[in-house]
Amino acid sequence: MEAAIKVEHLTKTFGEFTAVKDVSFSVAAGEIFAFLGPNGAGKSTTIKMLTTLLHASSGSITVNGINPSADADAVRRSFGIVFQDPSLDEDLTAWENLEFHGVLYGVSKKVRAQRIGELLNLVELSERKNDFVRDFSGGMKRRLEIARGLLHHPRILFLDEPTLGLDPQTRNHLWSYVQKLNRDEGVTVFFTTHYMEEADRIAQRIAIIDHGTIIAQGSGDELKQQTGAQTLEAAFLSLTGSEIREEAGSSLDHMRQFRAMRSGGRR
Repeated sequence: MEAAIKVEHLTKTFGEFTAVKDVSFSVAAGEIFAFLGPNGAGKSTTIKMLTTLLHASSGSITVNGINPSADADAVRRSFGIVFQDPSLDEDLTAWENLEFHGVLYGVSKKVRAQRIGELLNLVELSERKNDFVRDFSGGMKRRLEIARGLLHHPRILFLDEPTLGLDPQTRNHLWSYVQKLNRDEGVTVFFTTHYMEEADRIAQRIAIIDHGTIIAQGSGDELKQQTGAQTLEAAFLSLTGSEIREEAGSSLDHMRQFRAMRSGGRR
């Protein structure tokens, strides 16, 4: 099967510190893939390289067959992304947030209006399209961010901790949207989460990274079998240990950086 994402011997160093070391994995087109790891394990650095926010020190990446280092703007057009921290403009309405994103990505006015209407229906926000985002619940904001990430018809959707802080009902509802997109539109989904039951239930395959290195890959059942664990959380702890890790940097800054790069790429 064609690879939507292919990573070979990827390494990223910051001075004398190696954040990602000789990482290799692939994600098939149309697959739902979970990328798991403790805080500080190299997960965020890898995602930043995949989404053009960082350049690799060595190794190779292709996203939808494109090398991010050679044609970053083409790669950005081919994926949507939802970062962990909220990144909507709360002083705009739901419609205006999507309109701004569509303009940024060069979606024509006619297509933009049709697509915004379709996506607001999909995430059940049509009746709130003219309401300010500051009045939305956390779950509504997450649904709007997913709609925004899909506006330009991406082939890959990156989701960085998309359900963090949401109640179980909203989390389940959000994943139903994602699975429907994957099933009906063939969108490849690459997500991170600290909710192990989500990864076990949603992902078709999982990669676990720790100390900058991929330490295990496979389905949830395969990882449990490899470690003799009853749950994916127990398997994860068996592989990565129980030591508490430090938090990573703010993904809101990542989104601002991505927007700035995207704006600069359109001339």
